[in-house]
Amino acid sequence: AIEYAWELVTKVYGIPHDRLYITVFREDDEALRLWTTHAGVSAERGFRMDEKDNFWAMGDTGPCGPCSEIHYDLGANASDWGHADCKFPCECGRYVEIWNLVFMQYNRDASGKLTPLPKPSVDTGMGLERMASVLQGKLSVFETDLLFALVEAAAEMAGTDYGVKPETDVSLRILADHSRAAAFLINDGVLPGNDGRGYVLRKVLRRAVRHGRQIDFSEPFLYKLTGKVAEIMSDAYPELLESAQHVAAVVKSEEHRFAHTVTIALQEFEKVVNETAGITRGGRSRSGREGRTHSTIQGHPGSTSGQITLPGEKLFRLYDTFGMPLDWIKEIADERGLGIDEAGFEQEMQRQRERARASWKGQAKEVVAPFYSEVVKKGRTIFEGYKQTISHNCGVVGIFTKMETQSVEEDGSIRSGTAAIEEDFGIPSGRHAELVLDHTPFYAEAGGQVGDTGSFLSEESQELVATVEDTYYPVSGLIAHRVVTRAPIRVGDRLTAVVNAERREATKRNHTATHLLHAALRQVLGTHVKQAGSVVEPGRLRFDFSHFASVSEDELQEIEKLANDEIVKNIAVETAVMELDQALETGAMAFFGEKYPDRVRVVAVPGFSKELCGGTHVSRTGDIGLLKITHEGSISAGVRRVEAISGQGALEDYQQVTTLVRNLAGTVKAAPDDLPEVVEKLVESQRNLEKQLESLKMKLAQSQLSDLEGRVKTVKDVKVLAIRLDALERNQMRTLADSMRQKLQSGVVVLGSASDGKVALIAALTSDLTKRLHAGKIAQAVAQKLGGTGGGRPDMAEGGGKDPERLDDVLNEVYDIIGAML
Repeated sequence: AIEYAWELVTKVYGIPHDRLYITVFREDDEALRLWTTHAGVSAERGFRMDEKDNFWAMGDTGPCGPCSEIHYDLGANASDWGHADCKFPCECGRYVEIWNLVFMQYNRDASGKLTPLPKPSVDTGMGLERMASVLQGKLSVFETDLLFALVEAAAEMAGTDYGVKPETDVSLRILADHSRAAAFLINDGVLPGNDGRGYVLRKVLRRAVRHGRQIDFSEPFLYKLTGKVAEIMSDAYPELLESAQHVAAVVKSEEHRFAHTVTIALQEFEKVVNETAGITRGGRSRSGREGRTHSTIQGHPGSTSGQITLPGEKLFRLYDTFGMPLDWIKEIADERGLGIDEAGFEQEMQRQRERARASWKGQAKEVVAPFYSEVVKKGRTIFEGYKQTISHNCGVVGIFTKMETQSVEEDGSIRSGTAAIEEDFGIPSGRHAELVLDHTPFYAEAGGQVGDTGSFLSEESQELVATVEDTYYPVSGLIAHRVVTRAPIRVGDRLTAVVNAERREATKRNHTATHLLHAALRQVLGTHVKQAGSVVEPGRLRFDFSHFASVSEDELQEIEKLANDEIVKNIAVETAVMELDQALETGAMAFFGEKYPDRVRVVAVPGFSKELCGGTHVSRTGDIGLLKITHEGSISAGVRRVEAISGQGALEDYQQVTTLVRNLAGTVKAAPDDLPEVVEKLVESQRNLEKQLESLKMKLAQSQLSDLEGRVKTVKDVKVLAIRLDALERNQMRTLADSMRQKLQSGVVVLGSASDGKVALIAALTSDLTKRLHAGKIAQAVAQKLGGTGGGRPDMAEGGGKDPERLDDVLNEVYDIIGAML
């Protein structure tokens, strides 16, 4: 493994020996010996390091072993500390690890004892992006072609340039890295959430948004960068292009969600800083001494001496009330030169856990469930959303803000919960809260259908007092509205509740379409098909079902046709409330994972579909407009997933595809029906033309062979030919180089070709010269003069460069280069 590593790094990649250093574990004599004897590393470039640097372990116990690393010298310009002539292993940033070999040979038990493994192994690792930066001559991975296009795109969007201001460069690099991470996570099915992988994604997105704001982005922007990610990475990950629109929509939605909280959160952070520094609004400290107020988030706090440490109690309030994650608080504090009382924060966090293990999702836990259980005793929420989307004179009967609760007593008095902060409790503007009304038109998330959004207006003035972001059931019989307040709200207030009607209608279309889709699946695939989960949103529907095989294109078309046949019939959708047993006897299907009460609601499309469902639906099937299946695939063994759109979304999809087909037909001057045949002929014609062009290029190049002999020079008894042949592909250059060296019988051939601002190089020599010359070293030497690199086998190698204007001059220098090597 050691020999292979050194060969690849120095011979194939062509990295100079004098830029490389080797480290081994301090007791690993065998590894150091092999580096010097087998790999040929000079002794002064091998270093013994301690356990923290060169001993790898997967944990406190388990497999482990010494490791050996290759480090690269980036040069003095890479030093973070301004070192001009430091020596390895200085940690100033000049020397970076590019290769690691872990010799997994021991098992460590709980006592720390090391026992040899029965089957030791070598774990080989290379830093792909670091290697790219080395080979491309960059000091940072963000300047390589893996990431720099994203950095440039972010800079262009921000109206700035990379390399002008260090703090701006940091933000641009973060935007590049985080947009790429987000694109891959969402493509792999992760969505922003409050736990697990979803929480990691949400933190990544919010950190990126915060850095975007620091370089003056005020509108959503990150979603545009994810499209650039798909474009750059599509060769290796073509699926990114397929999911680009979905990824962009998710990111844009999260940007919108975060936008209205970030400003408030940063303002509250500023208050904490000023309060901690002892600054009052009047500009004097509490001790009476003069102080300067802090005016901007980027500056430093007032005229306090020493480092300000923000107290844990106040930090926890930022986290718990205003949604600032601790790592975000740390990052801002570090940028501002502030300290934080992390121990105090953790102490408050533990107290919160002890008080309540409630999540924002409203799951019935120690605080949430008792509070809502008390509220529901006063009466269940009356749901009016089946008939209307606006309800007047809705009374606020309960407010929940994680730790602060209020409810109405039977005598009409207001009671504060045990966690209430103030006796006379009120929700100010700009706060997250959950409100319970005595009656509401808002549908709470259930049965796969998303909760409604909308707004609350003052019943008296009809002015906006809260934006409703979601609606759910905290306990049975009670509907909670997750809101952001726009004006103060108190228990007992009377509100007008207004559902986003357009969003509701789109959701209704997709929900009834889901029922039609389910019935059509059972007709085409068989009655074994059962629902395994569903999501009904305004923009799409998703239906998971049990099935043993993939669904063919013909089957999908038949399923789609059956559902649309029912839509065209414009059948009245019937709803009825009945006893559960009676509903099941009529043939109504129950949904996966749902718990049903004794009396249930049955939704039926007569003669086609009948299901137990509490969701909202269209009045007639014709209201759906059109159903279009957009995706079908497997999500686990025996479970398939189908996604579809309806209504306006389906119409837009139809119009987009139709326009595309018509435009293509116009471009190739064919009728739309003839388009497949015409395109097939064009593709075949293109292939034939490309083959003819390649053949002509080769014939032209071959015809020049006899003329090239006159340009052969003898360098120290070796025939050398260096020539430029543009417009050739690399494979053609290899073929031509092989022909030329055969024609020379003994000699060296170097070919160069320039195209699109880049240079391609081929170096080849006959087998009798491989003991005296190495084609890889020749390619490397020539490429370096053109701003690139090269390497390969002893008899044939390749290289590339970035300076085509110097190609002729460098090819003339080939004779001197080979002369020096000889």
